[in-house]
Amino acid sequence: MPLWPDIRAFAEHAETVGLDSVWVCDHFFGSMPGAPLEGVHEAWTLATALATATTRVEVGQLVTCATYRNPGLLAKMAVTADAISGGGRLVLGLGAGWHDTEYEAFGYATDHRVGRLEEALEIVVPLLRGETVSFRGRYHRVADAVLLPSPDRRIPLLVAGNGPRLLRLTARHAEAWNTAWFARPDDRLRDRLAALETALEEQGRDPSTLRRTIGMYVADPAVAPDQSDAFTGSVDELAETLTRFGELGFVDVIAVLEPANERSLDRLAQARSLMA
Repeated sequence: MPLWPDIRAFAEHAETVGLDSVWVCDHFFGSMPGAPLEGVHEAWTLATALATATTRVEVGQLVTCATYRNPGLLAKMAVTADAISGGGRLVLGLGAGWHDTEYEAFGYATDHRVGRLEEALEIVVPLLRGETVSFRGRYHRVADAVLLPSPDRRIPLLVAGNGPRLLRLTARHAEAWNTAWFARPDDRLRDRLAALETALEEQGRDPSTLRRTIGMYVADPAVAPDQSDAFTGSVDELAETLTRFGELGFVDVIAVLEPANERSLDRLAQARSLMA
Protein backbone atom coordinates (compact mmCIF):
# COMPACT_ATOMS: atom_id res chain seq x y z
CA MET A 1 0.00 0.00 0.00
CA PRO A 2 1.46 3.40 -0.92
CA LEU A 3 2.11 5.79 1.95
CA TRP A 4 0.72 9.33 2.00
CA PRO A 5 4.00 11.01 0.95
CA ASP A 6 4.07 8.77 -2.14
CA ILE A 7 0.42 9.49 -2.97
CA ARG A 8 0.98 13.23 -2.56
CA ALA A 9 4.07 13.14 -4.81
CA PHE A 10 2.13 11.14 -7.41
CA ALA A 11 -0.70 13.69 -7.48
CA GLU A 12 1.73 16.60 -7.59
CA HIS A 13 3.51 15.05 -10.55
CA ALA A 14 0.21 14.44 -12.34
CA GLU A 15 -0.52 18.14 -12.01
CA THR A 16 3.00 19.12 -13.08
CA VAL A 17 2.85 17.13 -16.33
CA GLY A 18 -0.50 18.67 -17.26
CA LEU A 19 -3.03 15.96 -16.47
CA ASP A 20 -6.52 17.15 -15.59
CA SER A 21 -7.68 15.22 -12.55
CA VAL A 22 -6.80 12.77 -9.79
CA TRP A 23 -9.22 10.16 -8.46
CA VAL A 24 -9.52 7.94 -5.40
CA CYS A 25 -11.48 4.74 -4.85
CA ASP A 26 -13.84 4.15 -1.92
CA HIS A 27 -12.99 0.79 -0.37
CA PHE A 28 -12.10 -0.74 2.98
CA PHE A 29 -9.91 -3.30 1.23
CA GLY A 30 -7.85 -2.65 -1.88
CA SER A 31 -8.12 -6.18 -3.27
CA MET A 32 -10.57 -7.82 -5.62
CA PRO A 33 -12.78 -10.76 -4.54
CA GLY A 34 -10.79 -13.93 -3.97
CA ALA A 35 -7.45 -12.14 -3.69
CA PRO A 36 -5.48 -11.57 -0.46
CA LEU A 37 -6.59 -8.47 1.42
CA GLU A 38 -4.63 -5.29 0.66
CA GLY A 39 -4.61 -1.98 2.47
CA VAL A 40 -6.24 1.16 1.09
CA HIS A 41 -6.71 4.64 2.57
CA GLU A 42 -10.15 6.06 3.34
CA ALA A 43 -11.42 7.87 0.25
CA TRP A 44 -12.73 11.17 1.58
CA THR A 45 -9.87 11.79 3.98
CA LEU A 46 -7.51 11.15 1.09
CA ALA A 47 -9.46 13.27 -1.42
CA THR A 48 -9.47 16.22 0.96
CA ALA A 49 -5.75 15.87 1.56
CA LEU A 50 -5.17 15.77 -2.21
CA ALA A 51 -7.22 18.94 -2.57
CA THR A 52 -4.70 20.71 -0.33
CA ALA A 53 -1.66 19.13 -2.01
CA THR A 54 -2.67 20.31 -5.48
CA THR A 55 -3.83 23.62 -6.93
CA ARG A 56 -5.32 22.97 -10.37
CA VAL A 57 -6.50 19.40 -11.00
CA GLU A 58 -9.99 18.16 -10.29
CA VAL A 59 -10.26 15.73 -7.38
CA GLY A 60 -12.87 12.99 -7.57
CA GLN A 61 -13.97 9.59 -6.31
CA LEU A 62 -14.45 6.64 -8.62
CA VAL A 63 -16.74 6.19 -6.83
CA THR A 64 -18.13 6.79 -3.36
CA CYS A 65 -20.25 3.87 -2.19
CA ALA A 66 -23.67 5.31 -1.36
CA THR A 67 -24.21 2.78 1.42
CA TYR A 68 -21.13 3.65 3.45
CA ARG A 69 -22.24 7.14 4.56
CA ASN A 70 -25.43 8.88 5.55
CA PRO A 71 -26.46 10.94 2.48
CA GLY A 72 -26.80 14.20 4.40
CA LEU A 73 -23.35 13.74 5.91
CA LEU A 74 -21.95 12.88 2.47
CA ALA A 75 -23.34 16.11 1.00
CA LYS A 76 -21.82 18.06 3.90
CA MET A 77 -18.45 16.37 3.34
CA ALA A 78 -18.55 17.18 -0.37
CA VAL A 79 -19.25 20.87 0.19
CA THR A 80 -16.49 21.10 2.78
CA ALA A 81 -13.93 19.31 0.59
CA ASP A 82 -14.86 21.51 -2.37
CA ALA A 83 -14.31 24.63 -0.27
CA ILE A 84 -10.96 23.30 0.92
CA SER A 85 -9.89 22.76 -2.70
CA GLY A 86 -9.90 26.54 -3.08
CA GLY A 87 -11.09 26.56 -6.64
CA GLY A 88 -14.23 24.46 -6.91
CA ARG A 89 -12.31 21.36 -7.96
CA LEU A 90 -14.33 18.51 -6.44
CA VAL A 91 -16.29 15.94 -8.45
CA LEU A 92 -18.66 13.87 -6.31
CA GLY A 93 -18.61 10.35 -7.73
CA LEU A 94 -21.36 8.10 -6.43
CA GLY A 95 -22.30 4.48 -7.05
CA ALA A 96 -24.32 1.64 -5.59
CA GLY A 97 -21.33 -0.40 -4.37
CA TRP A 98 -20.60 -4.07 -4.95
CA HIS A 99 -17.79 -5.55 -2.83
CA ASP A 100 -19.63 -7.92 -0.48
CA THR A 101 -16.51 -8.76 1.53
CA GLU A 102 -16.31 -5.16 2.71
CA TYR A 103 -20.02 -4.92 3.46
CA GLU A 104 -19.99 -8.08 5.54
CA ALA A 105 -16.74 -7.25 7.36
CA PHE A 106 -17.96 -3.83 8.47
CA GLY A 107 -21.64 -4.57 9.00
CA TYR A 108 -23.24 -2.84 6.02
CA ALA A 109 -26.42 -4.20 4.44
CA THR A 110 -25.92 -5.83 1.05
CA ASP A 111 -29.55 -5.72 -0.04
CA HIS A 112 -31.27 -3.20 -2.34
CA ARG A 113 -28.09 -1.32 -3.15
CA VAL A 114 -29.54 0.52 -6.14
CA GLY A 115 -32.63 1.40 -4.12
CA ARG A 116 -30.45 2.82 -1.36
CA LEU A 117 -28.52 4.85 -3.93
CA GLU A 118 -31.75 6.14 -5.45
CA GLU A 119 -32.94 7.42 -2.07
CA ALA A 120 -29.53 8.91 -1.31
CA LEU A 121 -29.67 10.90 -4.54
CA GLU A 122 -33.07 12.32 -3.53
CA ILE A 123 -31.30 13.86 -0.54
CA VAL A 124 -27.80 14.63 -1.83
CA VAL A 125 -28.77 16.34 -5.08
CA PRO A 126 -31.07 19.05 -3.69
CA LEU A 127 -28.77 19.64 -0.71
CA LEU A 128 -25.91 20.35 -3.11
CA ARG A 129 -28.16 22.89 -4.85
CA GLY A 130 -28.59 24.76 -1.58
CA GLU A 131 -32.15 23.59 -1.01
CA THR A 132 -33.82 22.66 2.26
CA VAL A 133 -34.78 19.00 2.03
CA SER A 134 -37.38 16.80 3.71
CA PHE A 135 -37.56 13.18 2.60
CA ARG A 136 -38.84 9.95 4.12
CA GLY A 137 -37.98 6.74 2.32
CA ARG A 138 -37.44 3.10 3.10
CA TYR A 139 -33.75 3.55 3.95
CA HIS A 140 -33.19 7.27 4.57
CA ARG A 141 -35.04 10.24 5.94
CA VAL A 142 -34.31 13.90 6.58
CA ALA A 143 -36.48 16.71 7.93
CA ASP A 144 -35.77 20.31 6.91
CA ALA A 145 -32.11 19.45 6.28
CA VAL A 146 -29.96 22.25 4.87
CA LEU A 147 -26.23 22.72 4.36
CA LEU A 148 -24.76 25.70 6.19
CA PRO A 149 -22.60 27.25 4.94
CA SER A 150 -24.34 26.89 1.62
CA PRO A 151 -22.51 25.35 -1.34
CA ASP A 152 -20.35 27.85 -3.21
CA ARG A 153 -21.37 26.24 -6.50
CA ARG A 154 -23.25 23.29 -7.91
CA ILE A 155 -20.76 20.47 -7.31
CA PRO A 156 -20.81 18.12 -10.30
CA LEU A 157 -22.27 14.71 -9.53
CA LEU A 158 -20.87 11.67 -11.35
CA VAL A 159 -22.83 8.41 -11.27
CA ALA A 160 -21.12 5.16 -12.27
CA GLY A 161 -23.07 2.20 -13.54
CA ASN A 162 -24.46 0.37 -16.53
CA GLY A 163 -27.76 -1.31 -15.65
CA PRO A 164 -31.10 0.19 -16.71
CA ARG A 165 -31.94 1.59 -13.25
CA LEU A 166 -28.51 3.15 -12.78
CA LEU A 167 -28.66 4.70 -16.24
CA ARG A 168 -32.08 6.17 -15.46
CA LEU A 169 -30.68 7.66 -12.25
CA THR A 170 -27.74 9.04 -14.20
CA ALA A 171 -30.01 10.66 -16.77
CA ARG A 172 -32.24 12.09 -14.03
CA HIS A 173 -29.65 13.45 -11.61
CA ALA A 174 -26.03 13.45 -12.77
CA GLU A 175 -23.76 15.91 -14.50
CA ALA A 176 -21.38 13.08 -15.43
CA TRP A 177 -21.41 9.33 -16.05
CA ASN A 178 -18.69 6.71 -15.78
CA THR A 179 -18.40 3.27 -17.29
CA ALA A 180 -15.43 0.95 -16.74
CA TRP A 181 -13.14 -0.90 -17.33
CA PHE A 182 -11.87 -0.90 -20.89
CA ALA A 183 -8.50 -1.30 -22.57
CA ARG A 184 -9.89 0.01 -25.87
CA PRO A 185 -13.25 0.68 -27.54
CA ASP A 186 -15.20 -2.50 -28.28
CA ASP A 187 -18.74 -3.71 -28.91
CA ARG A 188 -19.44 -3.97 -25.19
CA LEU A 189 -18.67 -0.27 -24.81
CA ARG A 190 -20.83 0.66 -27.80
CA ASP A 191 -23.73 -1.30 -26.28
CA ARG A 192 -23.35 0.64 -23.04
CA LEU A 193 -23.34 3.94 -24.92
CA ALA A 194 -26.49 2.93 -26.77
CA ALA A 195 -28.19 2.03 -23.48
CA LEU A 196 -27.18 5.41 -22.07
CA GLU A 197 -28.65 7.22 -25.05
CA THR A 198 -31.91 5.33 -24.54
CA ALA A 199 -32.03 6.33 -20.87
CA LEU A 200 -31.36 9.98 -21.71
CA GLU A 201 -34.12 9.96 -24.32
CA GLU A 202 -36.60 8.35 -21.92
CA GLN A 203 -35.83 11.01 -19.29
CA GLY A 204 -36.09 13.84 -21.81
CA ARG A 205 -32.46 14.77 -21.16
CA ASP A 206 -30.35 16.64 -23.69
CA PRO A 207 -27.41 14.25 -24.34
CA SER A 208 -25.00 17.19 -24.68
CA THR A 209 -25.53 18.09 -21.00
CA LEU A 210 -23.98 14.85 -19.69
CA ARG A 211 -20.21 14.51 -19.33
CA ARG A 212 -19.09 11.01 -20.28
CA THR A 213 -16.09 9.44 -18.54
CA ILE A 214 -14.50 6.04 -18.96
CA GLY A 215 -12.24 3.97 -16.71
CA MET A 216 -9.17 2.42 -18.31
CA TYR A 217 -6.37 0.20 -16.99
CA VAL A 218 -3.03 1.27 -18.49
CA ALA A 219 0.02 -0.92 -17.82
CA ASP A 220 3.59 -0.04 -18.74
CA PRO A 221 4.58 -2.83 -21.19
CA ALA A 222 8.16 -2.69 -19.92
CA VAL A 223 6.95 -3.72 -16.46
CA ALA A 224 3.59 -5.46 -16.77
CA PRO A 225 3.23 -6.92 -20.28
CA ASP A 226 0.91 -9.80 -19.39
CA GLN A 227 -2.19 -8.04 -18.01
CA SER A 228 -4.94 -9.12 -20.37
CA ASP A 229 -7.49 -6.59 -19.05
CA ALA A 230 -5.12 -3.61 -19.36
CA PHE A 231 -3.86 -1.54 -22.24
CA THR A 232 -0.20 -2.46 -22.74
CA GLY A 233 0.67 -0.73 -25.99
CA SER A 234 3.20 1.96 -26.84
CA VAL A 235 2.74 5.65 -26.11
CA ASP A 236 1.73 6.23 -29.75
CA GLU A 237 -0.82 3.42 -29.54
CA LEU A 238 -2.12 4.84 -26.27
CA ALA A 239 -2.59 8.24 -27.93
CA GLU A 240 -4.55 6.58 -30.73
CA THR A 241 -6.77 4.76 -28.21
CA LEU A 242 -7.43 7.93 -26.23
CA THR A 243 -8.40 9.63 -29.48
CA ARG A 244 -10.85 6.82 -30.28
CA PHE A 245 -12.47 7.18 -26.87
CA GLY A 246 -12.82 10.90 -27.56
CA GLU A 247 -14.48 10.18 -30.89
CA LEU A 248 -17.09 8.15 -29.02
CA GLY A 249 -17.93 11.18 -26.91
CA PHE A 250 -15.85 10.56 -23.79
CA VAL A 251 -14.54 13.78 -22.27
CA ASP A 252 -12.40 12.08 -19.61
CA VAL A 253 -10.37 8.89 -19.55
CA ILE A 254 -9.73 7.98 -15.92
CA ALA A 255 -6.66 5.77 -15.99
CA VAL A 256 -5.53 3.31 -13.37
CA LEU A 257 -1.79 3.13 -13.96
CA GLU A 258 0.38 0.07 -13.37
CA PRO A 259 2.81 0.71 -11.89
CA ALA A 260 1.58 3.90 -10.24
CA ASN A 261 4.75 5.93 -10.62
CA GLU A 262 6.09 9.02 -12.35
CA ARG A 263 7.14 7.11 -15.46
CA SER A 264 3.57 5.92 -15.96
CA LEU A 265 2.28 9.46 -15.51
CA ASP A 266 4.83 10.73 -18.01
CA ARG A 267 3.74 8.12 -20.56
CA LEU A 268 0.10 9.11 -20.11
CA ALA A 269 0.88 12.82 -20.42
CA GLN A 270 2.96 12.20 -23.54
CA ALA A 271 0.15 10.17 -25.10
CA ARG A 272 -2.28 12.96 -24.39
CA SER A 273 0.00 15.46 -26.11
CA LEU A 274 0.09 13.22 -29.21
CA MET A 275 -3.69 12.83 -29.54
CA ALA A 276 -5.08 13.67 -32.96
